[in-house]
Amino acid sequence: MGMENSEFLVMRGISKNFDGTQALRNVDFSAASGEVHAISGENGAGKSTLVKILSGALTSNTGEIFLDGKLVELGTPLRARRLGIYAVYQEFSLISHLTTAENILLGQMPSTRVKGVVDWNKAFRQADDILSSIGFVGIDVHKTVRQLSVSHQQMVEIAKAVANRRRILILDEPSAVLSQEELRRLFNLMRKLKEEGTLILYISHRLDEVFDIADRITVLKDGQLVGTVKPQECDQNQLIKMMVGRSLGEIFPVRHPVGNETALEVRNLFHEGEFSDISFSIRRGEILGMFGLVGSGRTQVARCIFGADPFTHGEILLKGKPTHPRSPRAAVKEGIALLTEDRKRDGLVMICTIRDNASLASYHELSRWGVINRRRQEIRVKQKVQELDVRPPLLDRLASHLSGGNQQKLVLAKWLLTRAGVLILDEPTRGVDVATKVEIYKIINDLARDGMGILLISSELPEILGICDRALVMRYGRLVGEFSRAQANEEKLLASAAGVSQ
Repeated sequence: MGMENSEFLVMRGISKNFDGTQALRNVDFSAASGEVHAISGENGAGKSTLVKILSGALTSNTGEIFLDGKLVELGTPLRARRLGIYAVYQEFSLISHLTTAENILLGQMPSTRVKGVVDWNKAFRQADDILSSIGFVGIDVHKTVRQLSVSHQQMVEIAKAVANRRRILILDEPSAVLSQEELRRLFNLMRKLKEEGTLILYISHRLDEVFDIADRITVLKDGQLVGTVKPQECDQNQLIKMMVGRSLGEIFPVRHPVGNETALEVRNLFHEGEFSDISFSIRRGEILGMFGLVGSGRTQVARCIFGADPFTHGEILLKGKPTHPRSPRAAVKEGIALLTEDRKRDGLVMICTIRDNASLASYHELSRWGVINRRRQEIRVKQKVQELDVRPPLLDRLASHLSGGNQQKLVLAKWLLTRAGVLILDEPTRGVDVATKVEIYKIINDLARDGMGILLISSELPEILGICDRALVMRYGRLVGEFSRAQANEEKLLASAAGVSQ
């Protein structure tokens, strides 16, 4: 269908205020039917607020929205859906105890001849057909959503939206939990929907994706429109400059020499059904990368070192002395910290303040006879929040009210307050913008320079190559490669992870 209707969607003069914070300021935005239109910007730029107004999840303070030349009143998600506007957010809206089929067909389950009785065979068949037709294969429609992996839940969320008659599909960070193969399927689906005339609004922090899939890119900064560009008319550096208002220069900091003393050693670690015969060591001041495709066993290794899961046999040594942490609490006391992949589920208590979240792992140091020394807590947390530049630096602010990048810095603050000697980082920059990534890389670099041993698990090859001193590669629960900084490149690491000999 192309882009013959350049003004299918027009949002004019959109402003939104939250408790005195101006999230959007007089934004004008327009998009065509049959295009993929990316919306880019740092965390807190206003991207999610803009699309939530379009999907009816939020109401704007000022502004008008036109669809196909007609002024529309949204205001609720139901009204937006009736107009063919469907959104898939970072926070899933699936009902976890219902089956995959029920979630996809919610509100339109087929019935038997007896009114009100569900035709389950037909429902499972329809859900299967929907998933197959959009290229999302291998998802069991009989399973409840809580039994699915996070990536399959994301695909079900997308299938649920696509199953309806949609004119606009909003995808907010859909790739954060998808493997490369799943992302390829999603992009194929997006191209197919585009051909059918659907307008797709795509939010992602991954600029290579945006350049790959988008017809146009609109940049927001501090709640205001910066401009709209075509990918073929600019490069990533120009886009970053639009997003942050300055050139970033070098994204990765200059690495410092690594010490000789061993911080952590793992010998022949084995966990039945997850991984086997894992051996490596990390020196003080070293950043050791661990790369592997989804399902390679990287996270399971980290959980065993941290005492969250038991290992069947093998040995862990800290500063040359054997240790066997049987719980995360024991690991923390030994000086091991783990920044988990899912910060909202495992890293923070979203309904608690910055002060309490930052103290979660170090209460034993801040209390005596079970009573917290509030003054000491205040001083230590305030210092760490300032060091890591958590914004806003208001200790009574709830974690749920922080942007993704600041939530990640808060999780780091929590672990740094334990004074750990070994820090395991599982996807430390997932879902944060480019400018925050640069800040996090600097923090990691500074920690290593101060003598900490760091294991950095990441799916992003530029990250592994840019900041790590060495890189390990895992495949199907085994270590299949080790590369020095000088040897490592994208081709070698990918080939090793995929089992392709070079």
